[in-house]
Amino acid sequence: MVDRYFTQRLRLEPIGPAHAVDLWRLHADEPVAIWHLGRLRLPEAQATADEMAAGWARDGVHKWIAYHRVSGELMGRGGLSYQHVDGARRLEIGWIVRARYWGRGYATEIGRAGLDVGFGELGADEIVAFTEPENGRSRAVMERLGMSDPRPIRHRGEHFVLYTLPRP
Repeated sequence: MVDRYFTQRLRLEPIGPAHAVDLWRLHADEPVAIWHLGRLRLPEAQATADEMAAGWARDGVHKWIAYHRVSGELMGRGGLSYQHVDGARRLEIGWIVRARYWGRGYATEIGRAGLDVGFGELGADEIVAFTEPENGRSRAVMERLGMSDPRPIRHRGEHFVLYTLPRP
């Protein structure tokens, strides 16, 4: 299990119960809420943090909360988790960055950290990512990370586009 991971600009910590308020703050950002779970109430953020902590305990991996390495400011969240996607249990990578930091490479930085852990420490043969078809920003991050072969899927009754990246 990766306890903490550092990138050039970020400190990534496994999300646990103590991160509920930061998840709530992240999802209170309206442009973020549009794409990810909507605005969470604090009890929902606590349940999400608890669920992610359970994923870390069960699978040895789940999402990180991302803080700026120098200022300590909340930047977003992301990383890996096992998800049932397109009929199989897969290692999925994702990211959320506060809107004020969009376009500065933070999502790609979180994504690269996740790929390093997934293919390195976890020995994954493939990592997937998915998003809504119209989420151009997230799709661009997937492509910058080398993910390819986008194809439509349904996940929890909604339309998404699935990207894959085999082990390099």
